[in-house]
Amino acid sequence: MIIAGCSNSASGDGDSTTLTFYSTATTEEDKAVIKEAITTFEEENPNIDIEGNFPGDGYEQMLRVKMAANDMPDLFDTHGWAKARYGEYVADLSDMDWVKNLDPALNEILKNDQGKVYAFPLNQAKDGITYNANLLKKYGIEPPTTFDEFMDALYQIKEKSDGKVTPLWFHGSDKSAFGQYFDQFSTPLLITDEQHNYEKELLDGTFDWSHYTFLPEKLKQMQEDGLLNEDALTAQIQQQAQLMAQGKIGFTFGGGSIGPAVEELNPEVQVGVVPMPAIHEGDKPSWIGGERHTVAAWKDSENLEEAKKFIAFLAQPEIAKKIAEGTSLPAGLANVEADNYYSEYYKKFKDIKVYPYFDRVYLPSGMWDVMGSTGQELLSGSMTPEEVSEKMSKEYTRLRKQ
Repeated sequence: MIIAGCSNSASGDGDSTTLTFYSTATTEEDKAVIKEAITTFEEENPNIDIEGNFPGDGYEQMLRVKMAANDMPDLFDTHGWAKARYGEYVADLSDMDWVKNLDPALNEILKNDQGKVYAFPLNQAKDGITYNANLLKKYGIEPPTTFDEFMDALYQIKEKSDGKVTPLWFHGSDKSAFGQYFDQFSTPLLITDEQHNYEKELLDGTFDWSHYTFLPEKLKQMQEDGLLNEDALTAQIQQQAQLMAQGKIGFTFGGGSIGPAVEELNPEVQVGVVPMPAIHEGDKPSWIGGERHTVAAWKDSENLEEAKKFIAFLAQPEIAKKIAEGTSLPAGLANVEADNYYSEYYKKFKDIKVYPYFDRVYLPSGMWDVMGSTGQELLSGSMTPEEVSEKMSKEYTRLRKQ
C-alpha cells in the first residue's frame, strides 16, 4: 500500500531507517494492537524499522530525562500533555491530510490558536464511572446523572445486596485510584457550572482550596458509611475485573479496558459507563478526557519525513479503526466510527461535552501525585478533609513556583 505523498522507501539509495517510538500503553490489549500496526507498517515499508518501547510506569521520568538532554524519540506519546509539557519538542503536523478529520472535541487539546497540530490521536478518552449494568437493572437503579443520585445509588446497592456487593470499589494500593476520583470529580465541582466556575482563579494562582473540601468530605463519608471496599487502601487493580465479573462491584473508576476484560471472564456481566454526574443543581453531566494515546513527532528528528509517514499510515481509516477498537475507546478522527465495547454508551451520550483532565489544565506538574496520596492519607485516618484541602493548597502554591 502506498500512502499519498510518501515514497515507498525511507531513502533514495535503499538504506534503512530506524525510528524510535515510545508509548504509554500498559495493558496487553493496548500494546498488542499498537505492535500489530507497527508490524503492518514495516511490511509495507521495508526500508523503515520502528523500535517500539513501552516503559510503563517509567515513561514520564524517561521522557523528562530525554527532554533535558534534547534527545527525544523520533515518535512518542504525549499522554495528555501535548501542549503544556511537550509543546516545544513536537513537530507541527497541521499540513497532514488527516487533520481535516480531527474530532472537534480534541481541537482545544491538540491544536493552538495559530493552527499548530501537536500530535495524532490514536484514540480519545471519554472517562466517566463504570458500573455493573446487570446489577443496577436487578436493583431497579437508574444510572446517576447527579452526585446526589450517585450517592443514593451507592446506598441502595449496599442495602439491596445485604452488604455483599461493594457499592464503589478502589484499587487504593495504587494512589492513582484516588487521584482518578478527585481529578474526575473536580471538573463538575469547580469548572462546568457557571455559578461555580473557578477557572480564572485556578489558572492565576488565587484559587481558594476550601472549595475543594466537598470531595474529600464525600469520600470520607463513603468510607464511614460502608460504601467502599474495606481493603480500599490495599486492593490491587488486578482484582478489579475479577470482582466485577463475579458481580461484587457496583461502581468503579475503570477506564476503557475493564469492559472487555470482564466480558472475557464472564460474558453474562455487562459493564456500562456513565458520564461524570453533575454536582451543582441545574448543571449537566460531563465526560472527562481528551487525548489518551497519541503519536507525536520530534521536531528535531533526523528522520522527520519517515516519522510523519508512519503517522500518515496510522491515520488511514482502516488502521485508525482497528487501533481504536483494540483499545476499546473512540477514535480520534471524526471520519472513523469504532465499534467497541462501550459504543452503545458513547452513542447514547454523544451530546455530552468532553472536558480535559482537570490536573492537565489547571494544576502544576506534580499535583497528580498529591491528589492520590492525600486520598490514601484521608482514608487511613491521618488527614481530615480540611487538611486534604490545606495540603492541596500548599503543594499547588509550591509547585506553581517551580
